[in-house]
Amino acid sequence: MPRILLVEDEAAIAGTVLYALREEGHAATHCLTAGDALEQAAAEAFDLAILDVGLPDLGGFALCRRLREQRDLPVIFLTARQDEADRILGFELGADDYVPKPFSPRELVARVRAVLRRVQPTMPGDAAAPPAAGFDHDAEGMRIRYRGRLLDLTRYEYGLLAALLARPGAVLSRAQLMDRVWGDALESGDRTIDTHVKTLRAKLHAVSPDADPIRTHRGLGYSLAVD
Repeated sequence: MPRILLVEDEAAIAGTVLYALREEGHAATHCLTAGDALEQAAAEAFDLAILDVGLPDLGGFALCRRLREQRDLPVIFLTARQDEADRILGFELGADDYVPKPFSPRELVARVRAVLRRVQPTMPGDAAAPPAAGFDHDAEGMRIRYRGRLLDLTRYEYGLLAALLARPGAVLSRAQLMDRVWGDALESGDRTIDTHVKTLRAKLHAVSPDADPIRTHRGLGYSLAVD
C-alpha cells in the first residue's frame, strides 16, 4: 500500500483529496503545516508527497528541499498561483508534477498513480499475483480472449476488464475503476460501471454459460476470479 504525505492547509481541499487517495487504496497522512510534515517524514518513510506551495509556515518549495535532505522523495506540487516562474521553479526543484487549483481529486489521484508507476514500476506483490481464470490479455494489441475466444469489447468494456485483469483477485472499488477507466469523464458515475459490468458479464456468459468470473462485493466493488 503506497504511503502518501499530503501537506495542505485548506481543510476542505485536504478532505476531498484524502478521501480520493484512500478510495484508491493509498495510506494517506495529512499535515496542515510544513513543520508537522517534517516531523512525520522523520518518523515514517513515505512513497510520495503532495505539497501545497503556499503553506503558512514554510513554502512548499522550501519544504521540498528539506524533505529531500532526508531521502529521495517524489513530489507533486499543488498551487493557486498561475505564474510561469513558479511552475519553472517547481520543476527545477525536481517536481514530478505540478497541479494548479482548482483541480479534480480524481485527476490528482490519476497523477499520483502515474508518478508512482514511474518511480516504482513494479509494486510489491505484483509479480506474485495469481493468474485470472481463462483469460489471455494482449495489452499491446488491446485484445482479450476468454477461454480461447476473442471478445468483442467496446472501449470502456475493454478498459474495465483490463483493470480487473491487472489485479486478479483484488477487490477494486467503483471509485478506483472509474478513475482508471473513465478518467476525467466526470459526468459518469457508479451506474455507468454497473451497466458495463452487466454487459461484460453477458459477453463472458455467451462464451461460457456456466462461468461468472466477475465477482460482486456488496458495498466494496468488483473483483476477477483467479485459478
